[in-house]
Parts: sequence; C-alpha cells; structure tokens
Amino acid sequence: MQACVLHAIGDLRVEEVPLPEPAPGEVRVRISACGICGSDIPRVFTKGTYHFPTIPGHEFSGVVDSLGEGVDAEWAHAPVAIFPLLPCFKCEACAQQAYAQCEDYNYLGSRCDGAFAEYVCAPTWNLLRVPHGVSLEEAAMVEPLAVAAHALRRTQPDPGDNILIFGAGPIGLMVAQWAKTWGLGKIMLVDEDVEKLRFAKKLGYKHLLDARESDPVEWARTKTNGGPHIVIEAAGSPIALGQAFQAVRDFGKVVLLGNPAGDMPLSQADYWAVMRKEVTVLGTWNSVYKGYPKNEWQLVLDALAAGTVDVTPLISHRCTLDELMTHMEIMRDRSAFSNKILYVNPNCSPKQD
Repeated sequence: MQACVLHAIGDLRVEEVPLPEPAPGEVRVRISACGICGSDIPRVFTKGTYHFPTIPGHEFSGVVDSLGEGVDAEWAHAPVAIFPLLPCFKCEACAQQAYAQCEDYNYLGSRCDGAFAEYVCAPTWNLLRVPHGVSLEEAAMVEPLAVAAHALRRTQPDPGDNILIFGAGPIGLMVAQWAKTWGLGKIMLVDEDVEKLRFAKKLGYKHLLDARESDPVEWARTKTNGGPHIVIEAAGSPIALGQAFQAVRDFGKVVLLGNPAGDMPLSQADYWAVMRKEVTVLGTWNSVYKGYPKNEWQLVLDALAAGTVDVTPLISHRCTLDELMTHMEIMRDRSAFSNKILYVNPNCSPKQD
C-alpha cells in the first residue's frame, strides 16, 4: 500500500509499504479520510514520533476491509470511526475507565503506525460504527469534535452562559459549535489571524475580535457586563492564558485546551486574578471513550446523525497522500489560510453506500 512514512524529523516520504494484516481481535480498515491535527505539525517537523519510521495520522475513518481471528462477522464492510488510543487495560486509570489517563498506552499515528496511509489495523474495541447519513469525512472529525465536547463538558455549562474562546482554529470553532448547540449565550472568539476571524464570521459567529487591534479582556468584560462565565484557552499561548484569567468573571471557569509550544508563565497579576475571583481552572485531555460518565464519541456521532452539529463547512482543503507534506508546510508556515485539512483516499468513497 501507499503511505506517508516519517523517517526522521522533517523527513516525511510517500512510499510503498507492506499491507498490514490484522491480528486476532483486530480489523483492517481501508482509510477514507484522515485529518491533519495541529499536533501533527510539531510531530513531523520538530519533535518527531516515538520511533522511526512511523506513519502519522490519528483523526480518521474508513471501511472495515479484513477481519482478524475471532472478530464477529458483523464488522465486515462496516463504516467506522476509530478511537486512536490503545489502552493497556491493566493500570488503575483503565480500571476506572479513564482510558485517556492510561499509564502505558499505545497510540495510532504517534507511537505506532496511523492513518496517513491507505490501510491501518485496529482492535474492534476502538471501533464505532458510523450511523447512516453521516459521511466518512464527518466521521474523520469525530476525534477533534470529541476533544472539543469534552473540554466544554468539563465546565458543566448552563444554558445562557457566556463563553470566550481564545483561538479560532478548528478546535476553537468546534468548541463554539458545541456552545451554540447546547444553548450557551454570547459566543466570543479571539484570534490574531484575520483570515480565521473572517472564516468564523462566514460560519455565522458575530462576536469576534482581532487581539492585535483591541484588548480582549476589556472587550469581553464589556460585552458580558463583568466577564464571561467560561473561558476556553485553545491557543496554547501564555499571553492568552493570562488574558483568560483576567477576563473571566468572579467564580468563573477557565479551561486549558490549547497545546503550548513552550513554557506558560503567569504574571503576579494574573495569579492574583485566579485567587481573588476564585476562578476554577480545569485541565482537559483527549476525550471520554467507553468510560464514565458518558461515551463522548457516541455523543458526537449521535449529534452528527441528528444534524445538531455540522463540521463539513470547517473543511478548507482536501488532499492526497502526495499532497500531504505540502499542506502540512502550509499549516506550519501559515503561508495561506487553512482550517481543517483532510487527506482523502480516492479509493474509498467518503459517502456511505
């Protein structure tokens, strides 16, 4: 099969590799679509994967192509979304169904081969059947949609709560969509990229701010008469983190969602803001899959099937394996506007039969 193989930092090649064979309890999936995650950029260009060579790609969907020993025939030819984390099922976190906190996990696309390829193998435990009416392109975005849902669910929002989101990239816009779906009040988005803000405006969001032009803290507090109830830091920026603590209202909640590129120092004033306003600071990591209190992956698929969320407008580019590196360089260099970029396998239809 053809795959994009990372041989070293910055050395991603399209080449022919052996077709994987499913082990007992596994299936082979013919990839339909795989998103480029923001975390794939440092993984390919600066940090590397856990070993070389590795096939990256962890936001994906496809059709079951082959069954390993012991796999129920009901999975044959099934359209599926795939949870990329492979838990150990032995640690204390796994015993509590907190699989994202597993102490000895494997991971498709970073610790083992992923979906920037034509095929990948995965255990049946990691599969969710895609409902009729949901395209496989939509199913490839279940992973980031679940991450966004989990981040907002951590705050236990009430209808009408005002929310401020730092970062209008794919994950920030997915949080905004959940906020709209769940009946929150003013949905405010802040970014330094005017093209991202224009894109958000096209999607129907009204409360948008270019952080280079105005102070996000004063803007948000004025719009909400004292500050938003919820602030999502989805940019991974130390400046945005400090502004999040300054902007949130008394007894409000701040969620740390963005992956930081470096240290995230706090000024004394920002630290005091957390203390004096008794801000609740929430970490968020991955999403809940087959665990307590709710399977957020199933929540996402149900919402896609019901039409209460619509991620197709977030797709700005589609590419082949041969074009993948070019599109990753666009994301790295910000040489052109992009939102969600999908690798689409031309040999596997994005629509269900």
